[in-house]
Amino acid sequence: MRLPILIPIQRLALLVFAVLATTAHSQTAALRVEVVASGLQNPWGVAFIDGGRFLVTERPGRMRVVAADGRLGEPLAGLPEVDAGGQGGLLDVITDSGFARNRTVYFCYAEPGAGGNSTALASARLSTDSTRLEAVKVIFSQAPKFSSRAHFGCRIVETPDGLLFLTLGDRFSRKDDAQTLDNHHGKVVRIAKDGSVPPGNPFVGRAGAKPEIWSLGHRNLQGAALGPDGRLWTSEHGPQGGDEINRPEAGKNYGWPVITYGENYGGGAIGEGITAKAGLEQPVFQWTPSIAPSGLAFVKGERYGKAWQGNLLAGSLKFRYLVRLEVSGGRVVKEERLLPDLNARVRDVREGPDGFIYLLTDERNGRLLRLLPG
Repeated sequence: MRLPILIPIQRLALLVFAVLATTAHSQTAALRVEVVASGLQNPWGVAFIDGGRFLVTERPGRMRVVAADGRLGEPLAGLPEVDAGGQGGLLDVITDSGFARNRTVYFCYAEPGAGGNSTALASARLSTDSTRLEAVKVIFSQAPKFSSRAHFGCRIVETPDGLLFLTLGDRFSRKDDAQTLDNHHGKVVRIAKDGSVPPGNPFVGRAGAKPEIWSLGHRNLQGAALGPDGRLWTSEHGPQGGDEINRPEAGKNYGWPVITYGENYGGGAIGEGITAKAGLEQPVFQWTPSIAPSGLAFVKGERYGKAWQGNLLAGSLKFRYLVRLEVSGGRVVKEERLLPDLNARVRDVREGPDGFIYLLTDERNGRLLRLLPG
């Protein structure tokens, strides 16, 4: 009789990891990465404009048009003053749904001012010759301003009814503000394109509450996208562990820093060290250890096959790869880690009008990449 083979649990874990790694490599072997443009300094956000061109922000405070063949345009004139330092600078950018008609763009950035800095959202018109921004108007400023180089959040999403979501970080040392309504720290806000407050916002008319607030209890949201159902999905950085995917709903509290799956940097519980509490929302998905997610996009087209349609893609700054999440019934049912050999911080992930997935790498010599099916 043959004796059973006993495998130590540590070795078994390594074998399972090896199998999963092999599976991931076999599944990603059919993908190719094409460099569209290089020479971008810490690019943060990419939007798509006419003629197959791109609008790209660089964190030090520049916005450029990138030609379809990858040539970098000169920095656009007309930007407001940007407080570039640490995690702050010129951050996300999107084009208006009517860009072909009105050439309107929206961008968010670290805005200097009395008391420090905060995340601001501005609208502008890209000039006909694509050399400058015109009619620049700040339509929202996070309050209060505070001296910090961290946790600006700053992803922008336009809704089907023409409103704007903006994600806002907790500014790191002001984390407790995420639980109160008298400030914009650690919140998702919703505004109209002229900066006014939509009447359907959940805290309109509540004494002491900022009327722009849509949801609260967030830490540092650096990914945002609309799902196939038109609902907002976000990703946010946890502390040491506890990065989250959420679906922020009107008036709901997502828990930070009262509940979290992470811990303090260097170890130790945050607050009571609990992961759940009545009245606070659980994440749709969480990563421990942290992957530092940035950029978020749903795959809508058929470039990558039916199996990818409706999937959620997120970049990893920490581990330098792309994550594919299969979503069903509002839940994440499978995770796959793609491009393990990319070796670059993935800052932004977008699906282009051509159906291809585009990535930005956050490096001093950052790149705009196109993901091609094999």
